[in-house]
Amino acid sequence: MAEIRVQNLVKTFADFQAVKGANFTVNDGEFFCLLGPSGCGKTTTLRMVAGLELPTSGSILLDGEDVTFKRARERDIAMVFQLFALYPHMNVRKNIAFPLVSTGVGREEIRRRVEEAARTLRITHLLDKSVSGLSGGDRQRVALGRAIVREPKAFMMDEPLGALDAEFRHIMCTDLRNLHDRLGATTVYVTHDQLEAMSMADVIAVMNEGRIEQLGSPREIYDRPASMFVADFIGSPPMNFLHIEGTVAPGDNAIAIDGARIGIPVLREGSVETKLVLGVRPEHVTLTDVGSVRGEVFGTEYLGTMQIVTVRTPRGVVKARIASSIPAHAGENVGLAFQTDCLSLFQAGSGKVLASALHDSPMAGVSHG
Repeated sequence: MAEIRVQNLVKTFADFQAVKGANFTVNDGEFFCLLGPSGCGKTTTLRMVAGLELPTSGSILLDGEDVTFKRARERDIAMVFQLFALYPHMNVRKNIAFPLVSTGVGREEIRRRVEEAARTLRITHLLDKSVSGLSGGDRQRVALGRAIVREPKAFMMDEPLGALDAEFRHIMCTDLRNLHDRLGATTVYVTHDQLEAMSMADVIAVMNEGRIEQLGSPREIYDRPASMFVADFIGSPPMNFLHIEGTVAPGDNAIAIDGARIGIPVLREGSVETKLVLGVRPEHVTLTDVGSVRGEVFGTEYLGTMQIVTVRTPRGVVKARIASSIPAHAGENVGLAFQTDCLSLFQAGSGKVLASALHDSPMAGVSHG
């Protein structure tokens, strides 16, 4: 497998710039995810790495070799798409074997690789069946098998689970990550689904309007969002935003809201901008009889052991994820308390983070075992 290095990658279609100077490195054996909403440039970036699109400028290095303007067939990369693109007149065995047959690999080697891929994907019992009668999950495994038998330097996956229902997606997320670990593969994975990215990726690049807003591990992106866009895109429910006014200076560790001082992570830079936004995750909000921020309970969502309580405040709507045993009734006036070491502070105009939750805390490794 191989390292992939992308430097200042730009793609322009007529007068529209789809990708605006992307920079990232996918380490050897890493599961790297391009995450973002539709139209953010993630698929275009993947297609350039795979050689299906040629960049307007920038460079792409695969295993140290400059492949920027080489076609896909010259890059030793395997693709898996959202649509399975299987041959309906062939059985599973022949579908998986097709890339090897078309390149003239010997019959015995084809048999060995197909059976090895089938064992890895747990579809040995399907090898002689028609693909047309398979479930969506099994067809996606066949598509993965066709990529695996090539033994490429890297795998490119473009929304491979998008056509599956919720139950199959959950199963395939686990299977894909386990497959990645068994193969030691370098994988670039595109999705708009944050749950897929957070559950599978070693590193996530969050994209917005052609730019990479933040690059980091799932935990880093969740705990320390670099912008309001990232904070809002990641999390279910997403981060709450409370709109406040005032100025802050480097070294400040609290901010005034309605006459009270609320602790925040120590600021590394200040802001002359008077409109600021305090960000807090729903699980870091609790209901209290006292509290400088107060509001009216608008509704509750029962989630078994937990509930989501929505509170309307003068500073904005706040959702709290709390135990279902805590009483909360529509129309009730409540105070809100925040876990101060888990807050973020943003500039309202630019959306840029000034102080981020757990800003100076060392991050533990993320396990996908």
